[in-house]
Amino acid sequence: MRGGRVTADSGTAAALAQAELQLDLHGSLLVAGPAGIGKSALLDRIAHRAAAAGATVLRLAPHPADRHVPYAALADLLQLLDPHPAPGPSAGHLLPGPQRAALDAVARRIAAPPGGPDPLAVRLGTTALLRAAGPRPLLVLDDAPHTDPASAAVLTALPGARLLAAGAHTPAFLDGAPVLTLGPAAPEETAALLAAQGLPSRIHRAGGGNPRMTLEIGRAVAALPRPPHPLDELPLPEPVAAMALRRLAPLPPQVTAVLLTAALADRPTPALLRRAAARDVEEELAAAALAGITHSAERVDEELRFTADVLRTALVRDSTWADRCAAHRALGRTVTDPVEAARHRALACDDIDAALAAGLEAAAAAARARGERGKAAELALLAARRTPPTAPADAVRRFGAAAADAGRAGRLDLARRAAAEVLEHSGDPGERVPALLAVIDASGQALDEMDEVFARAAAEAAAAPRLLAAVELRLAWKANLCDGDPVRALGAATRAAALAERAGAEDDAAAALTMRARLERLLGDPAAGATLARALARHPAPVAGLRNTPEFLRTRHQFFDDELDEARSGLLALLPRAERSGDAEDQVEILRSLAETEARAGRCPAALRYAERARALTAAADASPGPAWYTAALAEAAGGTFARAEACARRGARASEEEHDVVFLARSLHALGTVLLVTGRAGEAVDALTRVRDLERDQRVADPSVLRWHDDLAEALAAAGRPREALALLDATEPAARTPGRGGVGAALQRARAVALGGERAVPLLEASAAAFAGAGLRLEEGRTLWLLARARLRQRRRAGARAALTEAAGLFAACRAAPWQGLVADALARLDARPGEAALTAAESRLAALVAAGTSNREAAARLYVSAKTVETMLTRIYRKLGVTSRAQLAALRPTP
Repeated sequence: MRGGRVTADSGTAAALAQAELQLDLHGSLLVAGPAGIGKSALLDRIAHRAAAAGATVLRLAPHPADRHVPYAALADLLQLLDPHPAPGPSAGHLLPGPQRAALDAVARRIAAPPGGPDPLAVRLGTTALLRAAGPRPLLVLDDAPHTDPASAAVLTALPGARLLAAGAHTPAFLDGAPVLTLGPAAPEETAALLAAQGLPSRIHRAGGGNPRMTLEIGRAVAALPRPPHPLDELPLPEPVAAMALRRLAPLPPQVTAVLLTAALADRPTPALLRRAAARDVEEELAAAALAGITHSAERVDEELRFTADVLRTALVRDSTWADRCAAHRALGRTVTDPVEAARHRALACDDIDAALAAGLEAAAAAARARGERGKAAELALLAARRTPPTAPADAVRRFGAAAADAGRAGRLDLARRAAAEVLEHSGDPGERVPALLAVIDASGQALDEMDEVFARAAAEAAAAPRLLAAVELRLAWKANLCDGDPVRALGAATRAAALAERAGAEDDAAAALTMRARLERLLGDPAAGATLARALARHPAPVAGLRNTPEFLRTRHQFFDDELDEARSGLLALLPRAERSGDAEDQVEILRSLAETEARAGRCPAALRYAERARALTAAADASPGPAWYTAALAEAAGGTFARAEACARRGARASEEEHDVVFLARSLHALGTVLLVTGRAGEAVDALTRVRDLERDQRVADPSVLRWHDDLAEALAAAGRPREALALLDATEPAARTPGRGGVGAALQRARAVALGGERAVPLLEASAAAFAGAGLRLEEGRTLWLLARARLRQRRRAGARAALTEAAGLFAACRAAPWQGLVADALARLDARPGEAALTAAESRLAALVAAGTSNREAAARLYVSAKTVETMLTRIYRKLGVTSRAQLAALRPTP
């Protein structure tokens, strides 16, 4: 049967399930993908599972040197099948003479006759040896393209044997076999891989999702000394560059030339590269994709992407000035965007020219106007460097503009370069301090590495209240985010507001008051609302991004108070402004807030979409990843899967811990603890949520509506057999929840109290909580409460009441498209409906039993459950044994179909 092509992320359970399914369906499978993507690792996992299931596994790894040696691969197989060719305990000595002689010739035990051994005798003899090895043996062929043609002809014609192969491309002898192409591993997979090796997880993007390359880069980066100065630019580490160049070295010069043009272009497409080269470049692009340097572009207008950022960087760094100039000249003639054309024309020469510099400054202004802050920073930096020495003020102004744009775009590399130039060429604090602040702004959440920059900026601004207000405001951000000290942060924000008001700086005063209101809310100060109103009354222009405006903070307070429609409307109004500004961090924060708001409101698909946009933008901007992963965990827990939610939460916690971001460390741990709790791992949930409690206590957070961990920890403690601790926590928290606008918090605490009390008292409390959540429009929380209510009613032997609660919860979760919660309720209903003997079934077994009872075939069930057909067979055997049945018909008769 001719197979199709399937793509899966490397390193995932889905890839394993898809591979086993294709292998079972077709009897053969080629796992394709670039070097280091994880093909051999996937083959190992499949082979291990097959061997554990009792299959004979025979693994071959053809060597490139044997590609033209007839029967080289088959000779290795014969050594595995017939290690004792002499008479004795061997299957081979039972073969007919011609077959035995043919196989001896293949294995070089005897000289081959003229013309080589008889191919038919070889195939028949190999088939007989395979049959003796066991039913349906699995042949594993790594590096399949190195297989010699004579062996390939035999290996693909062996009846009853399954063939699992791997290679960077499809060899001719496997044309028609199903192909599973491994794409880049998901970011959480590479991050987890790095973390498991004790390597910094933030560099997970550098390897382009290639596990082997990612680990090589991680080891090289981990061996680097700390950058000596916070304004120094970190170059491409030599070990990483050497690794990248080794991958590029085998490419022919004409391929490297095309790739250099692609590396220098902003959005390279095959069509653009063809125009730049003035010829067809299809062969060069195919060779680059085959070597694993780029991903294949399916269309001429599709952007060509390098498989890893370091390959692109190393390619440019290793090129000559003349080659780069030639590529830039070609691109300057062919790109259609005037801003991009100006950049390429400037990079094609080293001219110092006032007209050129002015043109680049105008191009930077055009990029800034359309929200492309990163590109504006590059162009302003170019403009400054092409400014004649007779106009030093123009150069400093352009360097300052480059720093400001880089700060808004989160481009720390460009901000550092531009700020260093301003510091070297200007003695004016009005120019020096903003450049230093731009470096701070570009660092995102990683403010703990900016102590020296803060100290320098404060010293430079000492005599200027407005400048000092800007420094104090950023010190407030750092004290809150990195140091976990909102009291000190509040002091800095208060000083910033006073300084700004004294200087008559309305914009800075509004930003400082906004920060002060944020901290007052965190610390439980009732003055927060009045402070925010003062900030809102000023109608300022944002001085440090929309995320620091009172309009944005108002939406966050509305979110805390469960005014979700109002928060959503405000955020949707801010989103276009953020997109026009080009401030990547603004866009991420607004998208994140939309995802959180939609998740709490039970609009799960929208939450997933906003979370994915925030994550993609974070990755593209190389911004601090912890906040985006936290949001992804929330969205996945609402509408995706609990497994992905857990992975995202762990990834967010790792990233935030590496950057010493205690705020988002607590948030990610809360998301993790919640998932652990609802999936039945109370002890692990207590560990995660206790860390959240300690972090919040260290930060002196007093408002339980900001991060709602208290009810989850209390519920986890009760589930872990520690109800007294749970009740003590609830007693301490509930007074703060009685503040107006905290109704959702109060309902959650009441739900946790019901779990902690248990018995007869639980049911009325849960019923009241469900009603409170319904009144507040918090449908997911209402459904979660009904799920717990069903448990409480079951403990009272009220099966009808439990069924009613579960049915109502199922309707709520279905309306919200809350897939993970739908699964929990479906499992609970399945257990409730189970007949005698069925209680022993696991949740997965119950789902499979329901499918089979409904007449679903094994293959269809495998596809529905994302497992292999072999797994379905194994599960069915267990189900039959547990239920005391021997056939599908008996199972259907025993268990009513859904």
